[in-house]
Amino acid sequence: MRTLQADVEVLRDELHTSERERDALAARTGALSLAVDQKDGSGTIVGARGIRGLVAEHMQVRAGYEAAIAAALGSLADAVLAEDRDSAISALAAARTDDAGRVEIVVADAAAAKALGGLPAGAEAAATLVTAPDGILGLLARVVVVDDLDAARAAWPALHALSEKSGGDLTVITREGDVLTEHVLRGGSGAGRSKLELVAKRDTAQERLVEVTTAIERRKFALAGKREALDLAQIDAATAVAALKEFDARLAERSEALGRSRVALEAASAEGERLADAVRALTEAVEEAGAAVERAISERDAHTATPRPILDVSARDELLTELESARAAEVQTRIDLETARERVRAQHAQADALQRQLEAERTAAEEAARMAVLRQHQVEAATNVLEALPAVLDAADRSVSEARVALGAAEADRSKQNEELGELRRNESTLRERLAALNENVHGLEMQAYEKKLHLSTLLERSAEELGFDEDVLVAEYGPEVPVPLDVAVEDLSRSSSDSEESRVETSADEGADFDTLPAEATQSAVQTKPYVRKEQQARLATAERKYAQLGRVNPLALEEFAALEQRHKFLTEQLADLSATRKDLLTIIDEIDEKMQDIFASAFEDTKAAFNQVFPVLFPGGTGSLHLTNPDELLTTGIEVTVRPAGKKIERLSLLSGGERSLAAVALLIAIFKARPSPFYIMDEVEAALDDANLGRLLSILQDLRQNSQLIVITHQKRTMEIADALYGVSMRQDGVSAVVGQRVATPAG
Repeated sequence: MRTLQADVEVLRDELHTSERERDALAARTGALSLAVDQKDGSGTIVGARGIRGLVAEHMQVRAGYEAAIAAALGSLADAVLAEDRDSAISALAAARTDDAGRVEIVVADAAAAKALGGLPAGAEAAATLVTAPDGILGLLARVVVVDDLDAARAAWPALHALSEKSGGDLTVITREGDVLTEHVLRGGSGAGRSKLELVAKRDTAQERLVEVTTAIERRKFALAGKREALDLAQIDAATAVAALKEFDARLAERSEALGRSRVALEAASAEGERLADAVRALTEAVEEAGAAVERAISERDAHTATPRPILDVSARDELLTELESARAAEVQTRIDLETARERVRAQHAQADALQRQLEAERTAAEEAARMAVLRQHQVEAATNVLEALPAVLDAADRSVSEARVALGAAEADRSKQNEELGELRRNESTLRERLAALNENVHGLEMQAYEKKLHLSTLLERSAEELGFDEDVLVAEYGPEVPVPLDVAVEDLSRSSSDSEESRVETSADEGADFDTLPAEATQSAVQTKPYVRKEQQARLATAERKYAQLGRVNPLALEEFAALEQRHKFLTEQLADLSATRKDLLTIIDEIDEKMQDIFASAFEDTKAAFNQVFPVLFPGGTGSLHLTNPDELLTTGIEVTVRPAGKKIERLSLLSGGERSLAAVALLIAIFKARPSPFYIMDEVEAALDDANLGRLLSILQDLRQNSQLIVITHQKRTMEIADALYGVSMRQDGVSAVVGQRVATPAG
């Protein structure tokens, strides 16, 4: 069964892979078919009589040379293939009549040119690479194919000599499609694939699609057979497993019942022995109690028979005591007797119950023994069935094998019939496609005829509405038989669009009619005329249209637009003058502000410098410090350089000071700024954190001086800083985890 499951999985995976490949090939074939479909004028004559179809569809190119042959044929790879020259001429005339556009036709039965001989190594004649009609081979007679450009460069001298010898130019083409002739080289990258390559790819994809479809059908049949065999095997296995499980369950149930019976029998035997011992013990106790009762009765009778003694008052108390003792002993004896009797009754009842239980257990043991014997017989019967089961299974396997062989033969027949059915279906599909193509061609021809009629009726209606001429007058006066004047043709075609006569000429040319000629008045004034030739008149019309297009359209609103533009130009000129004046005023204000800012900055710097000279010696006793401008001439862009020199040191740069000294120097600069330009209050955040006690005392003296004129808010952890504060505020966490702000006003010492 595992082998069948593995085969089914393998076949399913192969089937899914083939189905995905089939879908991809079908999509590729459809896309290539759409790309191959003719969309130009050749499509209108493909279904004509004597036309085989497209050239690309009647060629078989050696694999790998499609690009080279397509480059050799050029546009002829997309041309139409005709049976003979007469059919080609008829198809060409039909294309001209239907105005189908440019078409190219290759004659199939044209004489094939003589094959090239004596080619150098690495070069092959293109005609030997193609299986096609003689007309196509004739087109490739003077074409040589090489592998690449290096091979073309190496073989060119020999091919050039062969070309001169044979009296005609040879065309050398690489397998990538590069074309080399005596005077022109074409190639490179980026060119789209030709229809010949697309047809080759489409045919290859279709062949592969047929192979994949056939393989899918075969795999489906094989998979169905494997699945059917797997289902039968699973059914057989499930049946066998169910029977085996049922037998095991019955065997386990009987074994369990037998065990329970054995355990019950042993328990009943033990309980019977225990009850027998208990009965013997109770019997002995009853006998002892009876003996005690008899002794008590005899003692009572003896006591009753004993004569009463003479009352001795002196021994009365002693006798009363003995009497009480005897009564108490009697009561106790009676109690013991009743207890013994009750125990005897209880033991008798228990003995009876045990006897009944013993009888029941014996009956159950006998029944269990009987059931055990029956189960033993059933086990023996099941064993016999198990011994006979392999022979039955072998017979079933042989039957299954024979059925599988018969099934394989039937499947082979069915596969053969399916292949025949698939071939018939493919033939039917091909015929249906051909029928659909013919119907489509007929429908296309009918639509073209209807369009021509509709176009003719439209032209006649326009001529009647715009020119006032009917069909007979137009043909009589402007038909192809009417000669065309020579001296007024160019002049009339270059007139303005308002000329009605020229409008008639343009209308006729636009609609593609055959009555393109000049007005009758111009014909009368002409001295010389010539016959009507459609191509010449179309060329004259194109020249006139180009000249007319160069004149451009007439704009009737030109004066109004000019007035509007002139007014806007005047407005913009005034606005530009206002902007220039405003810019000049702004530049003047900027200069004034810059001058005032320079004065304010110079004054503030001098005040700060003086304050720094006062504060620095307080924070650095014995030290010197100064402020300097880096660019005194440009106060708006200058920087400020701080120079400090603590006592006993020759350091002038702040970066060479210690952390505390740099912090103190920065504080000195800030205090100098505060003193130069005081503020109502200041906020400081741990500015003294890096200071020791000595420097902290100096800073606090500065803060004491600063607080005379301003209010200070200092965030600190220093105790000495807190001591000089007027009020303290802190954040504390309560027991419930909520932060609370705590405030305390410090009493100011008197004096």
